[in-house]
Amino acid sequence: MTIPKTIMLIGAVLLAAGFLMQFIKLGRLPGDFVIKRENMTIYFPIVTSILISVILTGIFFIIGRFR
Repeated sequence: MTIPKTIMLIGAVLLAAGFLMQFIKLGRLPGDFVIKRENMTIYFPIVTSILISVILTGIFFIIGRFR
């Protein structure tokens, strides 16, 4: 696959992921910490990061098995 096709594919995947993120409230899982003070908010998406990591690991494992 050439570089322009690869860049277009990555862009399409990011566009689809951004569209789906509107409907899936992934950043509000139990275990994601939010600290709100008077004039600041700190957000630690720990469980969301772990979930995304597990999903991507599974996808890359499956893709690697078919190569």
